[in-house]
Amino acid sequence: MSTVDSLKHQWQEWTGDEESPLEGDTPAWIVSFLIHFGILIALAILAQPHRSVVQPLTVTPLDTQEVEHITENLTNFENDASLEVGAASLSGSESAMAMAENLAEESKISDEVLQTSADIQVPMLASFSTAPLVSEDLIIKGSAGVGATGAAGAVDRLTEEIAESLDERRTLVVWVLDQSLSMQPQRKAIVDRLDRIYKELGVADLRDSYSGAANAPLLASVVAFGKNVTFRTPEPSDDVEEIKRAINGIENDPSGVEMTFTAVGMVAKKFQNFRTQAPRRNVMIIVFSDEVGDDAEQQLDNSLSMCRRYEMPVYVVGIPAPFARREIEVKYVDPDPQFDQTARWIPVRQGPESLHPEGVQLAFSRGNDDLYHLDSGFGPFALTRLCYETGGIYFTIYPNRGTAGRRYGEVANMSARLDHFFDPTIMRTYQPDYISVKEYEQKLAHNKARSSLVKAATQSQIQPMESPRLEFPKADEASFKRNLDEAQQVSAKLGPKVDLLYQMLKEGEKDRAKLIEPRWQAGYDLAMGRVLAVKVRTEAYNAMLAKAKGGLKFQHPDSDTFVLEPADEISVGSTIDKMAKQAREYLTRVQKQHAGTPWALLAERELKEPIGWKWGEKSLKLERERMAAGAGNNPPPKDAIKKLEKPKPKREDVKL
Repeated sequence: MSTVDSLKHQWQEWTGDEESPLEGDTPAWIVSFLIHFGILIALAILAQPHRSVVQPLTVTPLDTQEVEHITENLTNFENDASLEVGAASLSGSESAMAMAENLAEESKISDEVLQTSADIQVPMLASFSTAPLVSEDLIIKGSAGVGATGAAGAVDRLTEEIAESLDERRTLVVWVLDQSLSMQPQRKAIVDRLDRIYKELGVADLRDSYSGAANAPLLASVVAFGKNVTFRTPEPSDDVEEIKRAINGIENDPSGVEMTFTAVGMVAKKFQNFRTQAPRRNVMIIVFSDEVGDDAEQQLDNSLSMCRRYEMPVYVVGIPAPFARREIEVKYVDPDPQFDQTARWIPVRQGPESLHPEGVQLAFSRGNDDLYHLDSGFGPFALTRLCYETGGIYFTIYPNRGTAGRRYGEVANMSARLDHFFDPTIMRTYQPDYISVKEYEQKLAHNKARSSLVKAATQSQIQPMESPRLEFPKADEASFKRNLDEAQQVSAKLGPKVDLLYQMLKEGEKDRAKLIEPRWQAGYDLAMGRVLAVKVRTEAYNAMLAKAKGGLKFQHPDSDTFVLEPADEISVGSTIDKMAKQAREYLTRVQKQHAGTPWALLAERELKEPIGWKWGEKSLKLERERMAAGAGNNPPPKDAIKKLEKPKPKREDVKL
């Protein structure tokens, strides 16, 4: 009996009816329904997401047992109140900040044992993390700058980076140290911190737990560079005392030459096997230097290529670059008291922050020397690019940075004079272009506003602008006219220079609207505004002298000297007045749109300078009589005249 007939029979016995629901086509319909319903159920089951048990992420190093043992012994930074720790070290809490987030005075690391890299909070600049990820093993961070307090503060911050690297795999740290005289205090600071570093990393007491340096979790090597590059440790060592002896043995190089990038390239080449041969190690290159490097142009691309090829991040502890300048004066007081202790200011190359200077250098009519000593907010271009593109960090240190954006106290010995600093959270928007020379030149070629700015910036640094003569005694008409002629001749040398800068910038004016980067917008507008302002003052000055030749008369009987006084009025022509209005428009735009930056500070000061001239008068004779009378009433006492001491010798040809 078929299944259908059996079901019919059971229905008849149960209900007593001859006809059942299974008569006719009904059985076929039911079968079809059941089949399609079954298919729908199967599809629904297949469409459900696969639920799996989430397992915790486990990082397994090459040698599991050894690294687990190391990890259990890793300890965090101690939060003691030592005067040498973090922001309280060396130069105090007011020390260096360039392009970076502010670092807290207290450690962000707890006293718990470090278990994973996620426990290490590294305050990186997210907007700067644009360098490529060259492998899954090396995370490229690429920070253009992180502030630290003195060399010791930077070393403390570097310890976090070493701890993070150790958490991934065994690590080789290569200390690459500048042999300059000015770097001697920093070399000492490193030695003073090494014991603490090894203790904080939990590797100081592990030497008995493994056999041979090859199995050590942390190896280190020391390299010194000046005119030459020397490896001070024959082989990488796990002995902290050996590393300290190697650093202490570095002598000062009096040549003043720093082959920085040659040293980095040699390090990458020498230790490439640590990255290519098993068991692989991370390799961190840590450079200490306070200059750009004399081989930057020749060796940057080579050292950068080597470090990227072997995935070696470069960290640099250096100085902030001066704004739009190649050189800045560094204070030098002879460390030997037997020599002259007078402070000397020695030009040292510490900039610019971009590949080429991107700001014109013009003197203000009333001095303002502090405006020539601005922090750019970034490190020197070549070294910062090396860090940025290899995934390292550029640390900027400066001992006299105040919290209110101004330098505090006297400039420290062996430090550059920087008078103004800027909020790093604002400056990160104005990051330079960390690209190759070829890419940079292409960028200039695609926009005339950019190219004209760089061209004008280079031209403006040939020779400083000269201050015009403002006082013209009038004993007689002939001498007065002669003085006016001489003043016009001097200003005639200034006029063509200013006009040349103006014509350069004018060529790029039509492309100004195409600039979208705040850095280039601020740079071009400030340059055009300042050059126009100087051009107006120069042409108005000449016009006022020419007008004076037509005849000037004193308004007061005691006056004997005409004086050109700065004024906001333009009384010598509509063309000059029109340029004055354009200058103010450019400068006002910079001041409003780029507040809190070096460009805005310079624009603000320029706007405070009167842009025109007016004639005033005074009596030099009366001034001389008042000075003579004052001197006669206060004769110096005889005992105030002391015998001059024999001057101490001055060390010549000092090179920092």
